[in-house]
Amino acid sequence: MEQRIFGRSGQRASVVGLGTWQLGADWGEVEEKDAPAVLDAAVEEGVTFFDTADVYGDGRSEQLIGAYLRDRPDADILVATKMGRRVALDPSLYTLDNFRAWTDRSRANLGVDRLDLVQLHCPPTPVYSSEAVFDALDTLVEEGRIAAYGVSVETCDEALTAIARPGTASVQIIFNAFRLKPLERVLPTAAEAGVGIIARVPLASGLLSGKYTRDTVFPADDHRTYNRHGESFDQGETFSGVDFATGVEAAVEFAALAPDGATPAQAALRWIVQQPGVTTVIPGARSPEQARANADAAALPPLPEATLLAVRDLYDRKIRAQVHHRW
Repeated sequence: MEQRIFGRSGQRASVVGLGTWQLGADWGEVEEKDAPAVLDAAVEEGVTFFDTADVYGDGRSEQLIGAYLRDRPDADILVATKMGRRVALDPSLYTLDNFRAWTDRSRANLGVDRLDLVQLHCPPTPVYSSEAVFDALDTLVEEGRIAAYGVSVETCDEALTAIARPGTASVQIIFNAFRLKPLERVLPTAAEAGVGIIARVPLASGLLSGKYTRDTVFPADDHRTYNRHGESFDQGETFSGVDFATGVEAAVEFAALAPDGATPAQAALRWIVQQPGVTTVIPGARSPEQARANADAAALPPLPEATLLAVRDLYDRKIRAQVHHRW
């Protein structure tokens, strides 16, 4: 598995990592006994980057990762967590005292003295422009609570504001074949600044796997049911903000672009990996088989130029008018 460097922090991540939202909640139930097998499968395939958050299952995802790494001290994993969404999204709550409390809780959940990478978890937009917030993050580094910090954003403008901060090591952003706007400015600006890009929602909440039809029904506790129109959090986190019926139709076209021997999901991940400026992509996995298949996408040959042009054409015809102006 190819490893890439977060330029400013010097930390290393596999080009395909593992997102662990599904180990906590919001994707239907994942049995606790199944989590170690998912993590094991990813590690065995060369994954060295896990992404989690203190709010995933209210700490359950962090705890499962912590327990796994205690049992696998030989696993060389960079664990990125997030903070800031266990409280109201009020800019006044993004203080040094709260940051200390939140990171102390994550340190306990993960069983570590120092967190590898902490990301502000899609905070209110004014937070990105606050000198005090970034001073507080610098203080956490100085105190040894965290090794580096980044941000998880909803919009390209938020990403660009964060990249301009000299201490920002990484930006996590929704980026996939149905969400191309980061290609315009975010990825080039991040690459020039040495800021890592963590691509999340890489399969558009599963749309790009090609497995769904208009009649697919998701469980009631799955965000693909309860957040389809942004009822609980930003709509972009669910199907990348694409209308489900439109997404299913576009996914059929995308599936036809997958190279021989690759699934549509693997083609979607390969497309992200080869975009200049991307450090790692973090698909989730609910089974060891999914984790292995996702990791195997890193070994695919680069998609040819004709396929890249076809992805752009598909986006322009089916998706752009729906989502481009929002994020």
